[in-house]
Amino acid sequence: MTDLEQRLTRLRALQWAGGLGLAAFLSACAGDDGDSAAPATPTATASGTTAPDCVLMPELTEGPYYLDLDLVRSDIAEGRPGLPLDLRVTVVNADACEPIEGAAVDVWHCDAEGAYSGVQGAEGETFCRGVQLTDAAGVAEFRTVFPGWYTGRAVHIHVKVQVDGDQTHTGQLFFDPAVTSAVYALEPYAERGEQDVANSSDGIYAQSGGVTVVAVEVGEDSSSGAVTLGVQRS
Repeated sequence: MTDLEQRLTRLRALQWAGGLGLAAFLSACAGDDGDSAAPATPTATASGTTAPDCVLMPELTEGPYYLDLDLVRSDIAEGRPGLPLDLRVTVVNADACEPIEGAAVDVWHCDAEGAYSGVQGAEGETFCRGVQLTDAAGVAEFRTVFPGWYTGRAVHIHVKVQVDGDQTHTGQLFFDPAVTSAVYALEPYAERGEQDVANSSDGIYAQSGGVTVVAVEVGEDSSSGAVTLGVQRS
């Protein structure tokens, strides 16, 4: 077992502790509601959460597709078709906006066709799921594919953050509509067309206050996204 796996095992042995009074925070652009940007081309840059201000973020639903798999890995795409997405999640202490090392960041999302692994005919599969511990700079990085959409929800990525074994944050990350339009003009997304629910019509997005939009750069062959999540340590 690697040192990373040992550290994660110690953290996860204490279980994901929901409802312990954790105040969770997100670094966000003031006034950016995630729906106001102009349309982007596939090579354009669309920004979301880039400012260093720590803004209180409400807890968001875990959803029905979370699986506690302890998949310690940064490459979670498993060869699924879609635009590669390098996702960078930075975890900070919201009181001082200082990085937190050793936080367990767990992400999961649907693939380009809107399917989740482990459920609904994909039992036993694990694509688009993984856990990383943050480094000294508070950063956890994942290589995945840009998520597709499914009926009834805006495009999103689920995330859990655990710090010191007894603090958790559960949330969802969203995307600027300019970004999704640029990506969904590419294959294999183009066959399915645009998402059927915009951020502005998504109830969970509304609960987030619009502060959970990932800053994304989209190119023809790849994309990259970054978000900073803050937690108030006890």
